[in-house]
Amino acid sequence: MKIRSAIAGLAATVALPVAASHATDLEVTHWWTSGGEAAAVAELAKAFDATGNKWVDGAIAGAGGTARPIMVSRITGGDPMGATQFNHGRQAEELVQEGLMRDLTDVAERGNWKEIIRPASLLDSCTIDGKIYCAPINIHSWQWLWLSNAAFEKAGIPVPKNWDELVAAAPALQEAGIVPLAVGGQAWQANGAFDVLMLALAGKDVFLQVFGEKNAEVAAGPEMAKVFKAADDARRMSRGTNVQDWNQATNMVITGKAGGQIMGDWAQGEFQLAGLKAGEDYSCLPGLGVTEVIATGGDAFYFPQLDDEAKSKAQEVLAETLVDPKAQVAFNLKKGSLPVRGDVDLAAANDCMKKGLDILAKGNVIQWTDQLLSADSQKQKEDLFSEFFASATMSPEDAQKRFAEIIATAD
Repeated sequence: MKIRSAIAGLAATVALPVAASHATDLEVTHWWTSGGEAAAVAELAKAFDATGNKWVDGAIAGAGGTARPIMVSRITGGDPMGATQFNHGRQAEELVQEGLMRDLTDVAERGNWKEIIRPASLLDSCTIDGKIYCAPINIHSWQWLWLSNAAFEKAGIPVPKNWDELVAAAPALQEAGIVPLAVGGQAWQANGAFDVLMLALAGKDVFLQVFGEKNAEVAAGPEMAKVFKAADDARRMSRGTNVQDWNQATNMVITGKAGGQIMGDWAQGEFQLAGLKAGEDYSCLPGLGVTEVIATGGDAFYFPQLDDEAKSKAQEVLAETLVDPKAQVAFNLKKGSLPVRGDVDLAAANDCMKKGLDILAKGNVIQWTDQLLSADSQKQKEDLFSEFFASATMSPEDAQKRFAEIIATAD
């Protein structure tokens, strides 16, 4: 990714969309409800309101697993919002196929999205049968281990530099009354932690063979057995977390009650809101300090078909605003994610964000499971790993057998 340092020059040539002649209110649904997320989404609302339209916030608490069924139900039930968040990939695929989502190809062509949005896989994930149905807003990578420097200082041990060192540090942390690894109780968190372990420890080739090629033999093989052993370590280290939401688990790291957390780069927004400084108060290990590859998943906005002409016009303005360089910078700096444009200034990025930008610039990227698996296959994985992390009775071997069965029938 090429990061220009002259945002002022860019802003002079690329301005926010002009005020709409048919300005109107537009309801936007999303699941950004933590403190850091709310601060970030406020930047999008401010940019859209500056066009003369009005962002009507439709935040749904409980993360994507709770919010998506509500969003889908409203759209299929004839009560569509003006715009809605989904992750890049296949989550809205059936809605598009049913003709319920708006084609944004004209908006994308006017804005030269194919030239400015990087990597190209982001827009590819919005494209079905050659037409573009969503506006990418960020690149969110799951592949991070966040560490509390204070927790390791209290335990009298160095801050780990990789996953194996964290596992080795677990007894000292527990002796100091600190949970080694915070994992919230929601199914998507356990599922995501496993996927991160898989990419870091088994490597990119195995990851793509399993999730991309749906190779059940590899899923049942020895490389994956190592990953399930690591997942067993993670399960053991997470005992005592006793929170549900991801941001509550992040807060355990912020307050030194937990040594670390496997979580996406959206956790940065919580550290920032708490006034902590990357590299001083907390540390971040992309790829768990083992395999520095990040996924090019993230968030995008889809626009349901509407009969109201003024709201349809406002949808176009919002789509343009989301990709605007100023909005991209303001939103992503607070969200902790990376921009979808390669031509914006991120001089204000913290140490962890700069690590992500460097990995992206080197091209060490991969599509994530939201892009490679259907929503149904993802749900089966979530159910498996939710059960695995919640119970000590399921062996790694039994979990791997069930995982291979899911991959054998995945689409």
